[in-house]
Amino acid sequence: MVTSHHLGFPRIGLHREMKKAVEAYWAENIDEGTLHTEGVKIRAANWALQAQAPLDWLSVGDFSWYDHVLDMSTLLGVIPERFGPVEDDVDLDTYFRMARGSAPNGEDIQACEMTKWFDTNYHYIVPEFTQQQQFKISSQKLFNEIEEAHRLNHPAKPVIIGPLTYLWLGKVKDAPSDFDRLSLLTNLIPIYKEIFARLEKQKITWIQIDEPILVLDLSQDWKEAFKKVYLELNSETNLSLMVTTYFAGLENNLQLACQLPVSGLHVDMVCSPEQLKPVLSLLLKDKVLSLGMVDGRNIWRTDLTKALTILKPLKESLGDRLWIGSSSSLLHSPVDLKTENSMNMELKDQLSFAVQKIEEIVLLTDILNSGEAPFNEALKENKRAVDARLLSQLIHDIKVKERSTIISPEMLTRKSPYAVRKESQQADLNLPLFPTTTIGSFPQTTEIRTLHRDFKSQRLNPEEYKQNIQRCIADLISWQEKIDLDVLVHGEMERSDMVEYFAPMLNGFAITENGWVQSYGSRCVKPPIIFGDVSRPAPMTIEWITFAQSLTKKPVKGMLTGPITIIRWSFIRDDQSPYETAKQIALALRDEVLDLEKGGIKVIQIDEPAFREGLPLRQKDWQKYLDEAVTCFRLVSCGVQDKTQIHTHMCYSEFNHIIDGIARLDADVISIEASRSDMELLKAFETFHYPNQIGPGVYDIHSPQIPTVEEIFRKIEKATASIPISQLWINPDCGLKTRSWPETEAGLENMVKAAKLARQRFSH
Repeated sequence: MVTSHHLGFPRIGLHREMKKAVEAYWAENIDEGTLHTEGVKIRAANWALQAQAPLDWLSVGDFSWYDHVLDMSTLLGVIPERFGPVEDDVDLDTYFRMARGSAPNGEDIQACEMTKWFDTNYHYIVPEFTQQQQFKISSQKLFNEIEEAHRLNHPAKPVIIGPLTYLWLGKVKDAPSDFDRLSLLTNLIPIYKEIFARLEKQKITWIQIDEPILVLDLSQDWKEAFKKVYLELNSETNLSLMVTTYFAGLENNLQLACQLPVSGLHVDMVCSPEQLKPVLSLLLKDKVLSLGMVDGRNIWRTDLTKALTILKPLKESLGDRLWIGSSSSLLHSPVDLKTENSMNMELKDQLSFAVQKIEEIVLLTDILNSGEAPFNEALKENKRAVDARLLSQLIHDIKVKERSTIISPEMLTRKSPYAVRKESQQADLNLPLFPTTTIGSFPQTTEIRTLHRDFKSQRLNPEEYKQNIQRCIADLISWQEKIDLDVLVHGEMERSDMVEYFAPMLNGFAITENGWVQSYGSRCVKPPIIFGDVSRPAPMTIEWITFAQSLTKKPVKGMLTGPITIIRWSFIRDDQSPYETAKQIALALRDEVLDLEKGGIKVIQIDEPAFREGLPLRQKDWQKYLDEAVTCFRLVSCGVQDKTQIHTHMCYSEFNHIIDGIARLDADVISIEASRSDMELLKAFETFHYPNQIGPGVYDIHSPQIPTVEEIFRKIEKATASIPISQLWINPDCGLKTRSWPETEAGLENMVKAAKLARQRFSH
């Protein structure tokens, strides 16, 4: 019999119960006991949604209060020394202090670094190792959740991160450059054996071990480590080990993965269907093959007829060695399409969220096991929906397609080189040394959220809404002038999200009511759906930005989200290349930039925080991606006059490998996340002479900690070691939307004071 499973389920809950519970705990509105009780309820509800299908195996251990990599660190006892000793198990507040620097109990402290999970918009907490790192089981979370699942009679398949991927994801602090992380395996592998032994006692038979680094470029020493580690792990356990890979194909690691001494291998058939034939030729004859046939990262229905064309022959050859699953964890999908009540029905009919994806997995499995006859109606309905999408009138716009074919080289080049533009901009803006600004957004207070809600529900008419938002903008402009910021922002008070905000104003986009996915911790976003050709029927930001500029003589930045970030943080159509869609968006944004300039806006920021995130997982594919991403950015930005200053922003990225691509964007100013790494990310700029201006983030906005003037000044000093002072801007790491007003006011006031101190110190 073919087996059904998935690689992980969204942990946020059907109505974001996880977010609400954990934020209530941080605010000290509930105690730890109540939080754990809420966790039990959320997991039970999540399992109940999955069990309705029903699946042969339910994943357990995929729930988290913040991040599954952080969960693995606490399971393995990887707790940096600054968080204090761990005598037995890691307590909840230490866990949250590692994640965000603050918790109801324990002193505030620098949080662990955070970065992107492979090429997704999910952020994980980076493990911190020492050269003498010791490991021990320091969390009962996984084992307790297995007991919960067993009490509810669910077939539990635990999910953990494999030892090689876990080491790869981490950083060794204060170690010489030639230190080999693989040497830590000597201490790490015995702890995995202990975990396996505990799982055997809990009557577990299969365990999912995520090793997604098998889709990356691995050196020979890492490949050899895979062989040795799994030979040792598999030989000393009665568990059946399923090694899972996702997000790309195995390529030059294909033979290694297929011949690992484990019971099963999972491969991503959505990202890399072409790998099936070589996998079948190399797979050990007694090994289970799990195929990720249902897309874990996008929201379009699976073409079941097409999938069955691939799977039916495999059923004959593999028999019960064939498993059907999701391509990756469903963490990246919204929970349930049934909660969408106001969406265009033609579009809704084409979609599949996590619950529906599980139904697709089970339907494919049932057809393979029982034949098509009992499921003819379901197959017909699926084929009707898939075919209807191909013919849909919603999708195609000839004028948009034609415009994207006539892009000229002149459209991709500023009128003058940067050195000339810099003089023109300085003459016009008259900015001081170490100019200060923010990234764009300011706290979304209860008042702001109420305004949005009342306007959406028509309790506020458009004029009342406009007047209220303008009042908030006026207050914010006045406050920024008071603390003496140099380049102001309007605060994005009218925006729900930096991508979702633009979707209703662009043709070819749709938004959901409840299509939430986790970005990091309790931060959830609702990615828009790009279903068709994209164009801008009317200006989108002009009214708000020009109003803000009318209130001050200081420059106010126009704020736009760039084309790469929009496609990376949306559910994108899969019937044309992402590059083609990005070009369409870039042309729409180009029109907006030119309108901003005509409206008197002298500084325009085109945010591209996902620029590094989109870098392909294999190095051979980097150049093509960077060429396309640079083209799209320049298509947005290069139509303006020399005196118009173009900014961009990137966050939570390692820049070393893409520094040349960043320079090719030719933005006048780039701001980047740097504070959580204690300015370590700036090392990329020590060996590469970046020609334009840079604003390294000088304080971490993802933590409620308020940085002191001294702390910010120390980071400015560190930045001057990597970047000439004439090129430095001073700004936070990212937008301030998620922070409270008291934190924001104190943090920015200290930032401005630190910048003025730096001017005194470095102007001589």
